[in-house]
Amino acid sequence: MAQTPAKKRNQEEARNAHTTPLMKKGRVDRTALKGVTQMTKEEFVKYQEGMNAQWPLPDYMQGVKGHTQYKDETYQIVTRWTADTPIAYRPHAKAPGSKSHLRYEQYSKATTVGEALNLGSYPVDWCWDYERGFIKVLGGPIRDEPLDISKGEESQVTDVDRAINTWYIRELAKMLGMKVSDVSGSAGWGESVHIRALRLLAQKEAKECLETADAEGRAITDDDVLLTLKRWPFFRNPWRKNVMQEGKTWVFSDTLGLLRDRQGDVHLTASTRRYPQVTELLARWLTDRLPKEVKSFAFTSMNVNCNYAAMLHRDNGNFGPSFIKAFGDFSGGQLQYWPEDAGGDLKDLQKDGSVSMDLQKNLVLFNGNCAHAVEDFTGSRYSIVYFTVGCHAAIEQKDREQLQKLGFPYPSSDADPFELLRRPRGKAAVGGAPGKEHGSCPAYRTFEAATLHDNCQQRPRSAEEVRKITEERVQPENARSFYRTDQRRVRKGYDTPAASEASTKDDEANIDFY
Repeated sequence: MAQTPAKKRNQEEARNAHTTPLMKKGRVDRTALKGVTQMTKEEFVKYQEGMNAQWPLPDYMQGVKGHTQYKDETYQIVTRWTADTPIAYRPHAKAPGSKSHLRYEQYSKATTVGEALNLGSYPVDWCWDYERGFIKVLGGPIRDEPLDISKGEESQVTDVDRAINTWYIRELAKMLGMKVSDVSGSAGWGESVHIRALRLLAQKEAKECLETADAEGRAITDDDVLLTLKRWPFFRNPWRKNVMQEGKTWVFSDTLGLLRDRQGDVHLTASTRRYPQVTELLARWLTDRLPKEVKSFAFTSMNVNCNYAAMLHRDNGNFGPSFIKAFGDFSGGQLQYWPEDAGGDLKDLQKDGSVSMDLQKNLVLFNGNCAHAVEDFTGSRYSIVYFTVGCHAAIEQKDREQLQKLGFPYPSSDADPFELLRRPRGKAAVGGAPGKEHGSCPAYRTFEAATLHDNCQQRPRSAEEVRKITEERVQPENARSFYRTDQRRVRKGYDTPAASEASTKDDEANIDFY
């Protein structure tokens, strides 16, 4: 909700009125504290009777109070609050004799997050208090994702938004061991400081996870993938219009690996180059557990999706089949798939020609060029689609080598798109160039995901072996952009780089939303 100048002025006056020397940061004289403390220890003890039952810790704390290193769940909750989010504080939760008690007695009168800020509490206090069960959220409004104020309308940004955004970026920089200015200075086109910090953290944690898996000789787990997907901040992608429900103008979706952009250039996406270990971890999840029946499956790209139910559509020009798996805490969200669809008007599809598959429990191999959709769901749902682009043979050799180093089993130029799944039994075949009929192949395959980790062929490695593997991994690139007009000319071997620059609009459209 927008703030009027009068409302802002009143909030500032309220904040100043409560900012006494005892409430400011730093040490205070305990004698002075005693002089203003009105509650006795006996009264405090009496106030606590029955309160732990009425104000329990959040379930994810598992009965243990937090410390100053807050849980990811806490960050996810607090960063989604707004100035108008209604809250209630546990009465008299902090013992007398400290500055914390005085501050708490003051700001615990708040009934919204905005009031709490005005009464002298800050995001770090909200995390501390929430992990101890001192705050209850009584309803909405709550954001679907943390607000990135660099992308918001200035008139709509509140003091709470600014406080959360500034604090959260500092927290992320601290986790990375970086200065905020260093995070900001390394951001790519279209990346805010907020997005850059979160993606760097996802990259750091993915690298650590890969090293741990190498040392232990184990497969990348579902939990490893889910942690990475939760950490990864998705772009609002406006280009995947074929999957958008009516009335939507964007979806949370990124592409890792190979892509043909709107100018027809075939290259690795910017996110693949900036965050290679995120890409490697997600690719390795699949290659660690490929069933023996489809061990020859190859892919060039991954669509990574968050919290949207794709409408009925066909993929555009995929080569061969795709693997798909969903992750997260959700119900519903099955894949509805027409295995015999070979084109035509989507409106003519018959419901009885479809099958419904549970992507939470199963890894599914399907033909993305046949019609498919995602059923409605509740909860937090992520999905990864592993596929091959139709232009895969046009890739530059150095890009092919990069993908192979990242663990992509890249298809050969003469690969048969119908090796693992047969053609759909429609009037015309789809899915790639003509190949063998493979009449004995199924139209789709499902595999129980829980049983596939046994397919992992990794072995435990020594510290020295892990060190060598780590040194040979693809290193992150931190160029602000990779595919401006002049950079494209250099990649294609033109004699001199073009002096002119591409427009910002084209750069952003072709680089950063993928």
